[in-house]
Amino acid sequence: MVGKVLSATPIGFNGQLIDVEGDLSSGLPNLQIVGLGNKAIDEARDRVRSAIKNSLLDFPKGKIVINLAPAELPKDGTQFDLAIAVAILCLGGTLAAQELRESLFVGELALDGTVKPIRSAISAAETAKKHGLSKLYLPSENTRQALLISGIEIIPVKSLKQLFLHLKGESTISPAEPLAMSSIDTRYTGPLLDHIHGQEQAKRAVMISVAGRHNILLSGSPGSGKTMLARALNGLMPPLSDPEIIEVSKLHNLGGESAEDIVRVRPFRSPHHTASLASIIGGGTKALPGEISLAHRGTLFLDELLEYPRSTLESLRQPIEDRTISVSRAQGKYTYPADFILVGTMNPCPCGYYGDNEKSCSCNSSQIMAYQKKLSGPLLDRIDLTVTVSRVPHEDLIQTKTSSNLQHEQFKDMIEIATKRQFDRYKSSKKYNGSLSSQEVNEYIDLSDGTKSFLVLAAKKLDLSARSYFKTIKVARTIADTYDSDELKTSHIAEALSYRQVTAG
Repeated sequence: MVGKVLSATPIGFNGQLIDVEGDLSSGLPNLQIVGLGNKAIDEARDRVRSAIKNSLLDFPKGKIVINLAPAELPKDGTQFDLAIAVAILCLGGTLAAQELRESLFVGELALDGTVKPIRSAISAAETAKKHGLSKLYLPSENTRQALLISGIEIIPVKSLKQLFLHLKGESTISPAEPLAMSSIDTRYTGPLLDHIHGQEQAKRAVMISVAGRHNILLSGSPGSGKTMLARALNGLMPPLSDPEIIEVSKLHNLGGESAEDIVRVRPFRSPHHTASLASIIGGGTKALPGEISLAHRGTLFLDELLEYPRSTLESLRQPIEDRTISVSRAQGKYTYPADFILVGTMNPCPCGYYGDNEKSCSCNSSQIMAYQKKLSGPLLDRIDLTVTVSRVPHEDLIQTKTSSNLQHEQFKDMIEIATKRQFDRYKSSKKYNGSLSSQEVNEYIDLSDGTKSFLVLAAKKLDLSARSYFKTIKVARTIADTYDSDELKTSHIAEALSYRQVTAG
């Protein structure tokens, strides 16, 4: 006797439909699971057997083989438990497998039959919808996440016994009510630029960074406010759109960051400099998304950039350019989105006080140059804005009063204007200036003869690389957009060039 139900597993950022096939034959009582599963799936035999018996349900007598197809696809995780249990109950004749063909089952089983949450609910809902299935049975704790995907009936399950009675028609589990995306509170409640005393140039650079999605590096002595500026950046970004909420929540769900809830605000990820390469880039035995993917649609903040291993910093070069990251493993290649604003901070020298207004630097020139050379030229080329942040004098801290959200609101208005101009310019692609290729810069951004001559002269004098040359144009275009200007002026180029130098050179 053969029965089949459907389940799903995440393969990188996408989902894969899995056929859970069961066969019951005569022989010594035994439960075998095949289909290239890992240790967690092998252990499902004991979990499922105990869950069925402790739910006071009949476990079929005989030899049972469960196949997870396609068999050549490596599988891991505990999300197959519920589907395996349903397939076994179908083999015993207590459930009719043919009536479950339009349903998908995911969930981990506890020994008492309780259904526990999983880390792939959104991926499972997307997979079910993609394959035209009508119902998704999943742990009740994952309901809110799965409801992000419309067009499929979500059935929240608390226990195997409850599901069994529902499928038998002896009781009913009510489908979850559709989720109104407008009910998700996306308001930002973190620090604002208005909370920071002084630092007007740095604040403006942060605004430009957000307006065009440009990476930014803040250099300055300890206590100058670099970290506060970085943390205030997210407050200038617009709320997550509905598709972005789904995308970001799915990534955090897959990464095990948010097992039961929805990501409501733009991510701000700040990994420690001792974090492993796999935790930042992504990978491990399960090829999970790393910090750069968990920062997708938000900010990746690297405090004291030069304290990170050089291998970690150099590994950021490809995802900064491509805005995706590919993780290769023996089982295959997995690609995750990684579209973030990189915000880095650094001290200008080993002691931290080179160029400080109040405290003298104790480093010699060779120490300063050696310290700053930890940041490679290719990586520095990928940072659009570099700003020196000076400490605000103590007397100014007392005298200067922060405004009541006036600067914050003014900057948000400028960002909104710039965003609209960029979306209008790049039409359906909804790109930002910071993500343009050099070919797209030539296609979309016009320079007058005078502006071009000025830029070429400056590029020769500053010895700008080709990448820095085009990044200067992109930053200048963003500056012009914040002023709602069609023309890219020499003054815009000059300001963009002022953000290209940070080293002591």
